[in-house]
Amino acid sequence: MNVIQQLEQEQIDALTAQRAVPQFAPGDTLRVNVKVVEGTRERVQAFEGVCIARKNRGINSNFTVRKISYGEGVERVFPLYSPRIDSIEVVRRGDVRRAKLYYLRGRRGKSARIAEQTTGSKAKIAQSEREAALVAKQDAKDAKAGA
Repeated sequence: MNVIQQLEQEQIDALTAQRAVPQFAPGDTLRVNVKVVEGTRERVQAFEGVCIARKNRGINSNFTVRKISYGEGVERVFPLYSPRIDSIEVVRRGDVRRAKLYYLRGRRGKSARIAEQTTGSKAKIAQSEREAALVAKQDAKDAKAGA
């Protein structure tokens, strides 16, 4: 690593200590809370949409979020380590096979939807419930046989 990369890494470490950056990828639905200055007031404005691109370039990393506002597509590019970003929340995980989802620009309605990524947690819960019911049934059978 050269000197510039070391300085950039130190800045990234300092910025991530102030505000944690969640793990997200294109296809995920994000809620980006942005600090907006209106006159003398500063407020936080939420921008929620699908992450269609992410560019990882150290301190210059950025990501693009697309949403539909009043029937019109709106895209906004956010620098990942910008002090203007208050927080980034992952609303849902999307299941896509591309790194850049620019093809969504030409789609409308249901064809622009992205499938949700499932972790299989429902199946794990159902399995544990079945095992618990089986144990309870076995205990009831043993109690009936013992009585």
